[in-house]
Amino acid sequence: MAEADIAYVATAGAAGLALALSAWAARLRGRLAARNQVAESELAAALVDLADRDGALAAFEDVRLALAPDGQTKRLGSPQAWHAVTSELAGDEVPGDLEGGRDPGLVVLDAVRRVAGPRLDALIDQGEAFDAVLEGSGGAWSVEGRSSAGAAWLRLSRLGLVGTATESGLGLLADSYPAPTWITDAAGRLAWANKAWLTEMKAESVEQAREKGLSFDRGADAIVAEAGRTHQHQDGFRWTTGGGRRRAWRIVAEPVQGGAGAVLAFALDMTEAEETRDTLRRHVEAHDETLNHLADAVAIFGPSKRLAFHNTAFQTLFNIDPAWLDERPTHAELLDRLRQRRLLPEVIDYAGWKAKELDFYGASAAAPDDSWSLPDGRTLRVVRQPHPLGGVLLLFSDITDELKLRSRFNAQIQVQTATLDKLNDAVAVFGSDGRIRLHNEAFDAFWGVTGEALDAAGDFDAVAALCQSTMPDPALWLGLKARVADPDPESRVPIAGEGKTTDGRIASWQTRPLPDGATLVAFSDVTARRGLEQALAAKAQALEESTALKREFVGSVSYELRTPLTTIVGYSELLEMQADLPERSRQHAGAIRIAASQLASSIDDVLDMAQIDAGEMELQLGDVRVRDLLDEAAERVRVRIEARGASLRVDCPNGLRPIRADAQRVGQALDHLLDHAARAVSEGGSVVLAAEATSSEIRIRVEDTGRGIPYHLQAHVFDRFVRRERGGPGVGLALVKALVELHGGWAEVESEPGKGATFILHLPLEAAGVAAAPELRLG
Repeated sequence: MAEADIAYVATAGAAGLALALSAWAARLRGRLAARNQVAESELAAALVDLADRDGALAAFEDVRLALAPDGQTKRLGSPQAWHAVTSELAGDEVPGDLEGGRDPGLVVLDAVRRVAGPRLDALIDQGEAFDAVLEGSGGAWSVEGRSSAGAAWLRLSRLGLVGTATESGLGLLADSYPAPTWITDAAGRLAWANKAWLTEMKAESVEQAREKGLSFDRGADAIVAEAGRTHQHQDGFRWTTGGGRRRAWRIVAEPVQGGAGAVLAFALDMTEAEETRDTLRRHVEAHDETLNHLADAVAIFGPSKRLAFHNTAFQTLFNIDPAWLDERPTHAELLDRLRQRRLLPEVIDYAGWKAKELDFYGASAAAPDDSWSLPDGRTLRVVRQPHPLGGVLLLFSDITDELKLRSRFNAQIQVQTATLDKLNDAVAVFGSDGRIRLHNEAFDAFWGVTGEALDAAGDFDAVAALCQSTMPDPALWLGLKARVADPDPESRVPIAGEGKTTDGRIASWQTRPLPDGATLVAFSDVTARRGLEQALAAKAQALEESTALKREFVGSVSYELRTPLTTIVGYSELLEMQADLPERSRQHAGAIRIAASQLASSIDDVLDMAQIDAGEMELQLGDVRVRDLLDEAAERVRVRIEARGASLRVDCPNGLRPIRADAQRVGQALDHLLDHAARAVSEGGSVVLAAEATSSEIRIRVEDTGRGIPYHLQAHVFDRFVRRERGGPGVGLALVKALVELHGGWAEVESEPGKGATFILHLPLEAAGVAAAPELRLG
């Protein structure tokens, strides 16, 4: 290409480039102008927004302080707000930005660091937020520390004063609070009070209360003052008197954070609670006192499973040291102590048994009664139940005697039932409610009913309906019902009677009231008894007739026998007196006289026995000297005893007091005993007639050394008409026994075969008789 072409092309290209650059620049200028316009609009809006924010910050007394990592600060807020906060926090020191002093931000920062240094460092280094309160000279300032966009911010705002409390919702709430509430300032003066406080103080307004210098209570003022002085919560209890009654108050004083020494106080009415507590205390004391007088052992464990109460019976039952119980051991410790002393049941797994005992603390209802059989033989009934105040109440009763008594009672009931079943009488027991409680088998058989039918009948009327077919006597059943069902003591007297059954039997019935209010009704079949009684009555009548005949016979026989015996004795004595009578004939006459005399004596004895049996013998009582009585009896028999080669001795102490007796009858008894001794004694033997006195009787002894009485006859020696070892049947010893018993005494015999016999007469000092002679008063 030629140079001209090249130049042309270069020129054309440069011109095109210039045109392109011009177009691009024009477009760029347009864009820049648009962007500049947007930027100016945004700047104007930002300035407006910043002005609004500055106005908003200036409208409130709060300031903000930004803390940069390099230690630089940035302040936000109105100068007035900064002046106020720095003036109150710095005191006399004047902030630098305002009047050439220190930087206000540093003044605030130093004040915050004094109250929240570690938290401020945590905010700057780690971004941890915090809140604090600064006390200024004019009030309190709330400090809020927050982190945003890598910077730490502090916001300070003035806390509301107590005077504005009523203007807030919280103040309205406090004013409506029913408990007296008030606020005092740093000087202890009343700053605010709610309606309840004013009502209690009878004041119209807080201003009136201030003018009158009213205060809730001196003690309450002291509590509030202490809270203001120490800046700590205070709590106290006060009693006040007003309106004719005492009232209990709980005073709560709480320092107001940021309140410049102000204290918020509450008076909570605790009167009802205290009265309830006092009533509960008295009830608990009365309850404990009552439990302490119980015979059963009582132990109460609290919710902590420690012994809270035990009565005296508990300590006595287990014989535990009272000092150890006063230390309030736990339930587990008590069980261990009782186990050591062997006062718990012997169990194989003690740990499991103990755990089961302690598991009851979680129960909500009383457990069934349990019984402990202790190694010492006692049996305890154990009652466990939850205590109303928490824990558990244990009741121990020693039922050892009760079980023994129950066992004896059951055994007695069984014996009684078995005894009643063995009785022939028909017996039924009705309770005080009229229902049949018990009946024996004879009762079922007597009335011809089954035991099941009687048990099903139940009450007396139904039982009577079953029995009336056998004994249809309405009066009988009405009378029995009155004794069974009527509680009147006059109606519960025992009665008896007889009736006749439809089958011809004679039934005897009787009722007996029992101690427990029950009534026993018994029926007996006395048909055979009545027949026997009739036979016995006939026999008794016949016996009386025979007795009368016997007396007549004895009287006739005695008269008929005495007359010839007298003749025989008389003629035998005449024969003995004849001088020319041969000796052998004289001996025969003497034998006839002796035999006749013995026969007369026997007849007299029989007559005396008959008279005693008929109750017709009367004693002629008088004062009898025992010594004289013995001497006379001895003289009557001495010749016979000595004729047999034996001796007779009378042994009677001097000064023996007289007895009241029939001398003739006692002498008659002695004659028979001495006659028996004279017949029993042999040559070389002896007979002793002795007497001795006791406090109530005289004992007369007749001893012989004869052959004695065989053992098998000693029990019958005083029986009448018993065949003796020698001679025929007789009544001598029987008459002795009868005469002594007639005096109120008794006779006995002591004998050893081959060594003799001793008869002893026991005569009372004073015998009674209907024909007693006058008192001789022998000394």
